[in-house]
Amino acid sequence: MAINNVNANDKSAWIRINQLGYSPVSVKVAVLGSKGNQKFKTFQLIEVSTSRIVFKSKTSKNYGAYGPFASSYRFDFTKFKTLGTYYLKSGSTQSPEFQISTDVYAGTSDFVLNYMRQQRSGFNPYLKDSCHTHDGYTLYGPMPEKTHVDVAGGWHDATDYLQYATTSANATYHLLAAYRDFPGVFTDKHLANGLEGTNGMADVADEAKWGLDWLLKMHPRDDWMFNQIADDRDHAGYRLPNKDSVDYGYGKGTGRPVYFITGEIQGFKKYKNRTTGTSSTAGKFASAFALGSQLFSKSDQQYAEKLKLKSVSAYQYGLIKPGVSQTAPGTAPYFYEEDNWVDDMELGAAAIYQLTHEQKYFDQALQYSVQEKVIPWMGTDTARHYQWYPFHNFGHYELAETSDPVNKAKLISYYKEGIQKVWDKSKNNAFYRGIPFIWCSNNLTTSFAIQCVLYRKLSGDTTYIELEQATFDWLFGLNPWGTSMVYGLPGSANADTPVDPHSSLTVLQHYPLDGGLVDGPVKGSIFANLLGIKMHEADEYMEFQSDLAVYHDDSGDFSTNEPTMDGTASLVYLLAAKESQSGEVVAPKK
Repeated sequence: MAINNVNANDKSAWIRINQLGYSPVSVKVAVLGSKGNQKFKTFQLIEVSTSRIVFKSKTSKNYGAYGPFASSYRFDFTKFKTLGTYYLKSGSTQSPEFQISTDVYAGTSDFVLNYMRQQRSGFNPYLKDSCHTHDGYTLYGPMPEKTHVDVAGGWHDATDYLQYATTSANATYHLLAAYRDFPGVFTDKHLANGLEGTNGMADVADEAKWGLDWLLKMHPRDDWMFNQIADDRDHAGYRLPNKDSVDYGYGKGTGRPVYFITGEIQGFKKYKNRTTGTSSTAGKFASAFALGSQLFSKSDQQYAEKLKLKSVSAYQYGLIKPGVSQTAPGTAPYFYEEDNWVDDMELGAAAIYQLTHEQKYFDQALQYSVQEKVIPWMGTDTARHYQWYPFHNFGHYELAETSDPVNKAKLISYYKEGIQKVWDKSKNNAFYRGIPFIWCSNNLTTSFAIQCVLYRKLSGDTTYIELEQATFDWLFGLNPWGTSMVYGLPGSANADTPVDPHSSLTVLQHYPLDGGLVDGPVKGSIFANLLGIKMHEADEYMEFQSDLAVYHDDSGDFSTNEPTMDGTASLVYLLAAKESQSGEVVAPKK
């Protein structure tokens, strides 16, 4: 709901802010976008309780046109550090109210976990019911066609109920890494099954284990690995997961198809993928298992040992046929078009090296690292759907953490090269936006912010801190539409967040999707050419749409307003990082 798109007087200019607020010691910037001819030379920061001007400054240069705006300015109030509630004003245009506080990010990563629990397959704690318990029967494997395998569990990928090993393993890794790197920000308010209660384990660890348990089912033997459950026959209309009859072309009562990783092209109908090997998915399995083994070694040694063995067997599966394992389409041309795999094998090898300290894994990880120094989407204007996935390479960070100074410097330089590519595209617009407006642009945004965090942690270099903050701010309202991209966050009454996402849960029952990160804006040309989109309501953001990018808070727009499980899991890591660092003084280089 676009409730913050109202100005005090001027109806042709808007000040965009991070609706979560700002840490007193962080970079603090807002952006004014104007459709008029007025020039904005100064701005004021005004305390809400007293209406007193507490800070004033010159605006930035006019960055010119961007999206729907004819002119745009950056308002930098980083120097102001006093806690309180404020709004910004320039001329007759004022921003929504916001806080400067040390706890603006407190509890946000735990809040986002609500969506992960809601996406659980098998037993779903949100619905307090079970779904998809008969999964599934095999396709493409060495076993007889339609052999039953027990793969119930895991998470639904998005609004539909497909389940992909590649996104689930990446999500699991992010949850594990968040627990490892920022344990102090997480609480214990849920049981292992997701219901309310305490079990002596942080909720993020419970959620990560839910992912690990499913991945173990998807890699039941050293020579068996599965890539996905279900296919686009799933797209048969809105229904709750616990009311899914699993009778949409699969065969009633048999569960859903489970696709075996063969390293060969797959697709059950007209459309086929471009699979070339086994490595991209197997590498993700290996890294999740290895990190899980490290983190559960003290609480459950037997489980940790099992994960250790599985990490090695998964890595070996990735060596069977080097290449990518793309997801399988069917009746529609849409699938995850992943075209890179050395990043996955690098992270897998690095994680196993951290676990076993066997030198061969370090050496192999280092060899993989030089084959793809920069994720290829960085610095570009477009890419195919999930073409370069994951959207940042965690392997460089994990390898650098255990490297000698020379190799560490090289790995850091790879991160810097990618960040610089994005900065070169960002620095000439007021939003510092250099990330392509492709499907799931918010996932790329989250990943890029994480790469900036990891780079800064490894190097101590704050050169890109304003870009890092701008990327984070974008997700919570500092964008042309003035809306947060996370359902229910922030939770204040005057916040502008998605309320009408593309989801059976909301369309059928008006259930909230607390914590879900929606896909985010796409190019106008992408939106215009997608199949099956039908808008249901008047567009409250009409005046902020442009050929550059569109975003709709409408359940009919699956391209911009569908929450994704893996993007949300990545956001858990990013928010945990921001919360843990909210008291740190991080100043940009001048």
